[in-house]
Amino acid sequence: MKSFLRDRKSDREFKHKSMSGNLLDEIRLYLNTLEKEEGNGNIRFKLYEYGEKLYTSLEGIGGYSGVMIESPHYVALEIMNNQEKSIIYSAYYMEKLITELNNKGIDTCWVSIEDVDKNLKLEVFGDTVGEFNYLLAIGYGKSKNPFLNEPFSERVGVDELVYNNEIGNPINIEDLENRGLGDLFYHIRFAPSALNKQPWRFILQKDSVVLLLKYNKEEVPNLMDAGIIMYYFESLAEAVGLSNKWTLIDGIFTDGEYNYKYIAEYKL
Repeated sequence: MKSFLRDRKSDREFKHKSMSGNLLDEIRLYLNTLEKEEGNGNIRFKLYEYGEKLYTSLEGIGGYSGVMIESPHYVALEIMNNQEKSIIYSAYYMEKLITELNNKGIDTCWVSIEDVDKNLKLEVFGDTVGEFNYLLAIGYGKSKNPFLNEPFSERVGVDELVYNNEIGNPINIEDLENRGLGDLFYHIRFAPSALNKQPWRFILQKDSVVLLLKYNKEEVPNLMDAGIIMYYFESLAEAVGLSNKWTLIDGIFTDGEYNYKYIAEYKL
Protein backbone atom coordinates (compact mmCIF):
# COMPACT_ATOMS: atom_id res chain seq x y z
CA MET A 1 0.00 0.00 0.00
CA LYS A 2 2.87 2.41 0.82
CA SER A 3 4.54 1.71 -2.52
CA PHE A 4 1.22 2.06 -4.32
CA LEU A 5 0.60 5.48 -2.75
CA ARG A 6 4.11 6.76 -3.52
CA ASP A 7 3.94 5.57 -7.13
CA ARG A 8 0.23 6.06 -7.78
CA LYS A 9 -0.36 7.99 -10.98
CA SER A 10 -3.31 8.29 -13.30
CA ASP A 11 -2.79 7.13 -16.87
CA ARG A 12 -4.25 9.61 -19.34
CA GLU A 13 -3.32 7.61 -22.43
CA PHE A 14 -4.40 4.02 -22.92
CA LYS A 15 -3.48 1.43 -25.51
CA HIS A 16 -6.19 0.35 -27.94
CA LYS A 17 -6.14 -3.07 -26.34
CA SER A 18 -9.19 -4.64 -24.81
CA MET A 19 -9.07 -6.85 -21.74
CA SER A 20 -9.92 -10.53 -21.97
CA GLY A 21 -13.48 -11.64 -21.38
CA ASN A 22 -12.42 -13.54 -18.25
CA LEU A 23 -10.78 -10.44 -16.77
CA LEU A 24 -13.83 -8.31 -17.48
CA ASP A 25 -15.99 -10.93 -15.76
CA GLU A 26 -13.70 -10.78 -12.72
CA ILE A 27 -14.14 -7.00 -12.63
CA ARG A 28 -17.93 -7.32 -12.81
CA LEU A 29 -17.89 -9.74 -9.86
CA TYR A 30 -15.71 -7.36 -7.86
CA LEU A 31 -18.06 -4.46 -8.59
CA ASN A 32 -20.91 -6.54 -7.17
CA THR A 33 -18.76 -7.31 -4.12
CA LEU A 34 -18.15 -3.60 -3.51
CA GLU A 35 -21.87 -2.79 -3.77
CA LYS A 36 -22.68 -5.52 -1.25
CA GLU A 37 -19.93 -4.32 1.08
CA GLU A 38 -21.32 -0.78 0.99
CA GLY A 39 -24.58 -2.41 1.97
CA ASN A 40 -26.97 0.55 1.83
CA GLY A 41 -27.70 0.67 -1.89
CA ASN A 42 -26.33 4.22 -2.11
CA ILE A 43 -23.87 3.50 -4.90
CA ARG A 44 -23.80 1.39 -8.03
CA PHE A 45 -21.05 0.55 -10.49
CA LYS A 46 -21.57 -0.22 -14.16
CA LEU A 47 -18.89 -1.63 -16.44
CA TYR A 48 -18.94 -0.35 -20.03
CA GLU A 49 -17.12 -3.06 -21.93
CA TYR A 50 -17.17 -1.22 -25.24
CA GLY A 51 -15.72 2.16 -24.38
CA GLU A 52 -15.56 3.65 -27.86
CA LYS A 53 -19.24 4.62 -27.97
CA LEU A 54 -19.10 6.25 -24.54
CA TYR A 55 -15.93 8.14 -25.44
CA THR A 56 -17.40 9.39 -28.72
CA SER A 57 -20.49 10.69 -26.90
CA LEU A 58 -18.45 12.60 -24.29
CA GLU A 59 -15.45 13.70 -26.36
CA GLY A 60 -14.81 17.42 -25.92
CA ILE A 61 -17.39 17.62 -23.13
CA GLY A 62 -16.49 15.18 -20.36
CA GLY A 63 -13.25 15.09 -18.42
CA TYR A 64 -11.45 18.00 -16.82
CA SER A 65 -11.87 21.16 -18.93
CA GLY A 66 -13.46 19.06 -21.66
CA VAL A 67 -10.43 16.79 -22.09
CA MET A 68 -12.02 13.37 -22.25
CA ILE A 69 -9.82 10.36 -21.50
CA GLU A 70 -10.04 7.66 -24.19
CA SER A 71 -9.86 4.08 -22.96
CA PRO A 72 -11.18 0.70 -24.11
CA HIS A 73 -13.40 0.30 -21.03
CA TYR A 74 -15.01 2.47 -18.35
CA VAL A 75 -16.58 1.94 -14.98
CA ALA A 76 -19.41 4.40 -14.28
CA LEU A 77 -20.15 5.41 -10.70
CA GLU A 78 -23.81 6.04 -9.93
CA ILE A 79 -24.61 7.83 -6.66
CA MET A 80 -28.20 7.10 -5.73
CA ASN A 81 -28.84 10.21 -3.63
CA ASN A 82 -27.22 13.51 -2.70
CA GLN A 83 -26.53 12.63 0.93
CA GLU A 84 -23.04 13.46 2.20
CA LYS A 85 -22.52 9.86 3.33
CA SER A 86 -23.26 8.54 -0.14
CA ILE A 87 -20.83 10.95 -1.80
CA ILE A 88 -18.06 10.20 0.70
CA TYR A 89 -18.36 6.42 0.42
CA SER A 90 -18.70 6.47 -3.36
CA ALA A 91 -15.12 7.80 -3.52
CA TYR A 92 -14.03 5.37 -0.79
CA TYR A 93 -15.14 2.38 -2.83
CA MET A 94 -13.88 3.81 -6.11
CA GLU A 95 -10.37 3.95 -4.63
CA LYS A 96 -10.77 0.42 -3.31
CA LEU A 97 -11.62 -0.58 -6.88
CA ILE A 98 -8.54 1.22 -8.20
CA THR A 99 -6.34 -0.68 -5.75
CA GLU A 100 -7.82 -4.02 -6.85
CA LEU A 101 -7.36 -3.15 -10.53
CA ASN A 102 -3.78 -2.04 -9.89
CA ASN A 103 -3.08 -5.42 -8.31
CA LYS A 104 -4.29 -7.01 -11.54
CA GLY A 105 -1.96 -4.86 -13.65
CA ILE A 106 -4.74 -2.59 -14.90
CA ASP A 107 -4.22 1.16 -15.20
CA THR A 108 -6.88 3.73 -14.31
CA CYS A 109 -7.85 7.38 -14.44
CA TRP A 110 -10.69 9.29 -12.73
CA VAL A 111 -12.85 11.16 -15.27
CA SER A 112 -15.21 13.91 -14.14
CA ILE A 113 -18.48 14.33 -16.02
CA GLU A 114 -20.09 16.68 -13.49
CA ASP A 115 -20.42 19.47 -16.07
CA VAL A 116 -21.98 17.32 -18.77
CA ASP A 117 -25.52 18.38 -19.70
CA LYS A 118 -28.19 16.25 -18.01
CA ASN A 119 -29.94 15.55 -21.31
CA LEU A 120 -26.71 14.19 -22.76
CA LYS A 121 -26.20 12.04 -19.66
CA LEU A 122 -29.71 10.70 -20.15
CA GLU A 123 -28.82 9.85 -23.75
CA VAL A 124 -25.54 8.17 -22.74
CA PHE A 125 -26.55 6.36 -19.55
CA GLY A 126 -30.29 5.99 -19.97
CA ASP A 127 -33.02 6.83 -17.48
CA THR A 128 -31.30 6.24 -14.14
CA VAL A 129 -32.30 6.60 -10.49
CA GLY A 130 -29.07 8.23 -9.34
CA GLU A 131 -26.53 10.65 -10.72
CA PHE A 132 -23.48 9.86 -12.86
CA ASN A 133 -20.73 12.41 -12.16
CA TYR A 134 -17.62 10.26 -12.39
CA LEU A 135 -16.18 7.54 -14.59
CA LEU A 136 -13.09 5.43 -14.18
CA ALA A 137 -11.18 4.88 -17.39
CA ILE A 138 -9.56 1.45 -17.22
CA GLY A 139 -7.17 -0.40 -19.49
CA TYR A 140 -3.47 -0.73 -20.23
CA GLY A 141 -1.56 2.54 -20.15
CA LYS A 142 0.75 3.44 -22.98
CA SER A 143 4.46 2.94 -22.34
CA LYS A 144 6.26 6.05 -21.11
CA ASN A 145 9.73 7.27 -22.03
CA PRO A 146 11.92 6.15 -19.08
CA PHE A 147 14.29 9.08 -19.67
CA LEU A 148 11.60 11.69 -19.12
CA ASN A 149 10.99 12.77 -15.54
CA GLU A 150 7.40 12.61 -14.35
CA PRO A 151 6.07 15.92 -12.99
CA PHE A 152 6.41 16.00 -9.21
CA SER A 153 3.78 17.45 -6.93
CA GLU A 154 4.86 19.03 -3.67
CA ARG A 155 3.27 17.44 -0.62
CA VAL A 156 2.01 19.04 2.55
CA GLY A 157 4.36 18.30 5.45
CA VAL A 158 3.23 16.10 8.33
CA ASP A 159 3.55 19.05 10.73
CA GLU A 160 1.06 20.98 8.59
CA LEU A 161 -1.23 18.01 8.05
CA VAL A 162 -1.70 16.88 11.65
CA TYR A 163 -2.80 18.98 14.63
CA ASN A 164 -2.33 18.14 18.29
CA ASN A 165 -5.71 18.16 20.10
CA GLU A 166 -7.02 21.27 18.33
CA ILE A 167 -6.99 22.99 14.96
CA GLY A 168 -3.92 25.17 14.45
CA ASN A 169 -1.75 23.44 17.06
CA PRO A 170 0.99 21.62 15.06
CA ILE A 171 1.89 18.09 16.07
CA ASN A 172 5.29 17.21 17.44
CA ILE A 173 6.77 14.61 15.09
CA GLU A 174 8.36 12.78 18.02
CA ASP A 175 4.90 12.38 19.56
CA LEU A 176 3.68 10.72 16.35
CA GLU A 177 6.68 8.39 16.31
CA ASN A 178 6.22 7.48 19.97
CA ARG A 179 2.61 6.53 19.28
CA GLY A 180 3.58 4.45 16.25
CA LEU A 181 1.80 6.76 13.81
CA GLY A 182 4.72 8.56 12.16
CA ASP A 183 4.93 6.17 9.21
CA LEU A 184 1.19 6.25 8.64
CA PHE A 185 0.98 10.03 8.42
CA TYR A 186 4.14 10.30 6.33
CA HIS A 187 2.71 8.03 3.64
CA ILE A 188 -0.90 9.25 3.79
CA ARG A 189 0.34 12.53 2.29
CA PHE A 190 0.70 10.77 -1.06
CA ALA A 191 -3.02 10.00 -1.34
CA PRO A 192 -4.67 11.60 -4.40
CA SER A 193 -7.04 14.57 -4.21
CA ALA A 194 -8.91 16.73 -6.70
CA LEU A 195 -6.49 19.14 -8.40
CA ASN A 196 -3.92 17.87 -5.86
CA LYS A 197 -5.20 20.35 -3.26
CA GLN A 198 -4.56 17.97 -0.34
CA PRO A 199 -7.38 19.49 1.73
CA TRP A 200 -7.36 16.86 4.49
CA ARG A 201 -6.33 17.74 8.03
CA PHE A 202 -6.20 15.50 11.09
CA ILE A 203 -6.56 16.21 14.80
CA LEU A 204 -4.71 13.66 16.93
CA GLN A 205 -6.45 13.24 20.26
CA LYS A 206 -5.75 10.94 23.20
CA ASP A 207 -7.66 7.98 21.82
CA SER A 208 -8.79 9.00 18.34
CA VAL A 209 -7.98 10.76 15.07
CA VAL A 210 -10.46 13.30 13.69
CA LEU A 211 -10.57 13.97 9.94
CA LEU A 212 -11.42 17.42 8.57
CA LEU A 213 -11.43 19.11 5.16
CA LYS A 214 -9.81 22.54 4.97
CA TYR A 215 -11.21 24.93 2.35
CA ASN A 216 -11.58 28.61 1.53
CA LYS A 217 -14.82 30.26 2.60
CA GLU A 218 -15.91 30.88 -0.98
CA GLU A 219 -15.42 27.20 -1.84
CA VAL A 220 -17.50 24.10 -1.26
CA PRO A 221 -15.66 21.18 0.40
CA ASN A 222 -15.01 18.28 -1.95
CA LEU A 223 -16.50 15.29 -0.15
CA MET A 224 -14.97 12.90 -2.68
CA ASP A 225 -11.56 13.84 -1.27
CA ALA A 226 -12.81 12.78 2.16
CA GLY A 227 -13.79 9.31 0.97
CA ILE A 228 -10.46 8.84 -0.79
CA ILE A 229 -8.37 9.68 2.28
CA MET A 230 -10.58 7.56 4.55
CA TYR A 231 -9.92 4.50 2.42
CA TYR A 232 -6.15 4.92 2.36
CA PHE A 233 -5.96 5.79 6.06
CA GLU A 234 -7.76 2.59 7.02
CA SER A 235 -5.54 0.55 4.70
CA LEU A 236 -2.32 2.03 6.09
CA ALA A 237 -3.61 1.75 9.67
CA GLU A 238 -3.81 -2.01 9.23
CA ALA A 239 -0.03 -2.02 8.66
CA VAL A 240 0.53 -0.60 12.16
CA GLY A 241 -1.88 -2.96 13.88
CA LEU A 242 -5.09 -0.92 13.83
CA SER A 243 -8.29 -2.38 12.44
CA ASN A 244 -11.06 0.12 13.10
CA LYS A 245 -13.32 1.98 10.69
CA TRP A 246 -14.16 5.66 10.42
CA THR A 247 -17.37 6.94 12.00
CA LEU A 248 -18.89 9.96 10.26
CA ILE A 249 -19.34 13.10 12.36
CA ASP A 250 -20.53 16.62 11.61
CA GLY A 251 -19.50 20.19 12.35
CA ILE A 252 -17.66 23.21 10.96
CA PHE A 253 -14.87 25.30 12.47
CA THR A 254 -13.83 28.70 11.11
CA ASP A 255 -10.54 30.42 11.87
CA GLY A 256 -11.31 33.63 9.98
CA GLU A 257 -9.62 32.66 6.71
CA TYR A 258 -10.52 28.99 6.27
CA ASN A 259 -13.37 26.67 7.09
CA TYR A 260 -12.71 23.19 8.47
CA LYS A 261 -15.46 20.65 7.92
CA TYR A 262 -15.51 17.77 10.38
CA ILE A 263 -15.84 14.50 8.46
CA ALA A 264 -15.15 11.45 10.58
CA GLU A 265 -13.49 10.01 13.69
CA TYR A 266 -11.19 6.98 13.88
CA LYS A 267 -10.76 5.33 17.29
CA LEU A 268 -7.19 4.31 18.09
